[in-house]
Amino acid sequence: DSDLSMRTLSTPSPALIFPPNSPGFQNGRGSSTSSSSVTGETVAMVHSPPPTRLTHPLIRLASKHQKEQANIDRLPDQSMIQIFSFLPTNQLCRCARVCRRWYNLAWDPRLWRTIRLTGETINVDRALKVLTRRLCQDTPNVCLMLETVIVSGCRRLTDRGLYTIAQCCPELRRLEVSGCYNISNEAVFDVVSLCPNLEHLDVSGCSKVTCISLTREASIKLSPLHGKQISIRYLDMTDCFVLEDEGLHTIAAHCTQLTHLYLRRCVRITDEGLRYLMIYCTSIKELSVSDCRFVSDFGMREIAKLESRLRYLSIAHCGRITDVGIRYIAKYCSKLRYLNARGCEGITDHGVEYLAKNCTKLKSLDIGKCPLVSDTGLEFLALNCFNLKRLSLKSCESITGQGLQIVAANCFDLQMLNVQDCEVSVDALRFVKRHCKRCIIEHTNPAFF
Repeated sequence: DSDLSMRTLSTPSPALIFPPNSPGFQNGRGSSTSSSSVTGETVAMVHSPPPTRLTHPLIRLASKHQKEQANIDRLPDQSMIQIFSFLPTNQLCRCARVCRRWYNLAWDPRLWRTIRLTGETINVDRALKVLTRRLCQDTPNVCLMLETVIVSGCRRLTDRGLYTIAQCCPELRRLEVSGCYNISNEAVFDVVSLCPNLEHLDVSGCSKVTCISLTREASIKLSPLHGKQISIRYLDMTDCFVLEDEGLHTIAAHCTQLTHLYLRRCVRITDEGLRYLMIYCTSIKELSVSDCRFVSDFGMREIAKLESRLRYLSIAHCGRITDVGIRYIAKYCSKLRYLNARGCEGITDHGVEYLAKNCTKLKSLDIGKCPLVSDTGLEFLALNCFNLKRLSLKSCESITGQGLQIVAANCFDLQMLNVQDCEVSVDALRFVKRHCKRCIIEHTNPAFF
């Protein structure tokens, strides 16, 4: 045996076991594996590599036909590794228990740049501890190959699991813990302080997270440049309900390299928070403040300071935004490609006119539930935004078939049109289909197929 085989032989192999009632344990092969029956939870188990051969006296020797090599075992190592690369973490751990060769291949460092765990019952803290321990065998206490950890929806993840990641994974670049509502600010601070290469952070649905910052110890060590030490570029804080302007101020001061920021349903954010954001984060390309009901036209004036860098903006259901705010965006953000203004009932045809004449490269627009937008606004869109691909007019009461025909006659690249709950005729829908052959029409007219 090679040195690698001997080394892995003495190292335990963690296998992520399915819950006892899962389909994977209802067949003969699944039921023979080791598992834990503690309250039916999914846990990380530790196993040794499979033996070279069966030695139990009651097991018959395989026939000559059975000893023949299986088709999959004829594949070269590189092909097997390529196949294993498509497996989730728990399945990859189970493959490591098939035979000695699969064990060595399944723990190839190239397969462990990503850990992906999902499910409400899995004991994520223990799984992360066992996995990182195994991955640190060649570099004690440090896992240099791991770059991505995705544990979205794992509600049993706690600060202990994040501490494990922070301590063992200095090369981490992407972390997604959406829906893990048990984690707190302190654990997040540890991750961003000890993982200097972290660029992508998703803490959506983590209601206890109110800020992103360095730990106090890290701030002291990195002073006076600590404000620029967090390299996060993508930050999703959707449904972080407790986030306030003060927390957003701290985030902006520490994460100055942000290019993608999503604050959907952060209901305590106001125009003042957006002012702080624009002072420090001048490179933002995508921004969402959907359902932030305190954001108004003054906030749009601040966002407009991003100028041509802004490509994506979502202000859906921000009821305080009117044509004035849209005019700020249209005047300064000429390279805007995507705008979601659904539910902004203060927007009228005048706002759509400003937008169409200044943001001519617009590709996606949602002005659903804007009752003051009519065929006149659609005409401005059709005559200026020829590259429009997606248009949502859901529940726009003033829209008629005439406006749709004008759009279809000028925007040949239209791929999606939503006219649900709009009073448009079947003839108008057929006209759109004839002129925009690739367009998918979402409608509520039973006479149109």
